[in-house]
Amino acid sequence: MSALPVPLADSEIAHRLEALPGWVRDGDEITRTFTHTYHECVHLAVYVAAKAREVGHHPDMLITWQRIEFRITTHDVGRKLTEMDFALAREIDRIAEAAGATPVDGTHRDREL
Repeated sequence: MSALPVPLADSEIAHRLEALPGWVRDGDEITRTFTHTYHECVHLAVYVAAKAREVGHHPDMLITWQRIEFRITTHDVGRKLTEMDFALAREIDRIAEAAGATPVDGTHRDREL
């Protein structure tokens, strides 16, 4: 059995976010939204889900009309941010760029759609 990831301190989180433009902290999650056609957002979710299965860490994903939002936290350590979250965010950025998705930098959806 592998060891649980270590939650990051606020200063470490801030430092890692500097290296991930467009990702924002929302409590103990990091979040980023992209736009694309509805069907391409669905395809993007499938590609991200495949990568998430491969690395053993998944984001929460919300698909709405021409938007997909990713929210990442580590559930195994009480919904805290760990290095796993930032590694997954980098993978999501790579996949989204390859899919031609447009980032909605520095914003995330209003909870009341």
